[in-house]
Amino acid sequence: MPDRNQSIDLLNEYIEGESLLLHSKMVAKAMEAYAHELGKEETVVEEWWTAGLLHDLDWEKFPDEHPNKAINEILPEFGYSEGVLNAIKAHAPERTGKKPESEIERYLFACDELSGFMHAVSLMRPTGFDGMKVKSVTKKLKTLKFAESVPREDIKEGASLINKELNDHISFLISVFN
Repeated sequence: MPDRNQSIDLLNEYIEGESLLLHSKMVAKAMEAYAHELGKEETVVEEWWTAGLLHDLDWEKFPDEHPNKAINEILPEFGYSEGVLNAIKAHAPERTGKKPESEIERYLFACDELSGFMHAVSLMRPTGFDGMKVKSVTKKLKTLKFAESVPREDIKEGASLINKELNDHISFLISVFN
């Protein structure tokens, strides 16, 4: 499997937009933190980080084919593991038909939309993630006009998939992004 620098180079080859690059890096950071919290071996931690980093690789250039273009045509030629490919496939079940089942798949699904939503919340605060409280995130979740493209059902389902209360999941990610 390619190393971190090779994965970052690949990400930069396919994504130019700063916000999508930031999102990809945030999800990678969240996945890495959860892998460490779960006591995973370093090789597994690398897989989790990589799945987070590359989950939206094809979104900018091939939005209508996302994530199928990445998992079927782009990533296999570089030797990414089945675990990484399946996690990326399962993060968009409505597009691929694959529900998140394995642990890495469930965590990627859980971290994806919530990371994006929390970034949007951080932009509304003068201090960003510094001093962010769970309550400010949950309050914004109830405001349907705020970041309205983020599916609240996916955020709730994600927490459920990793057997965490939503507030605990939010709290963990605040600590990761702070």
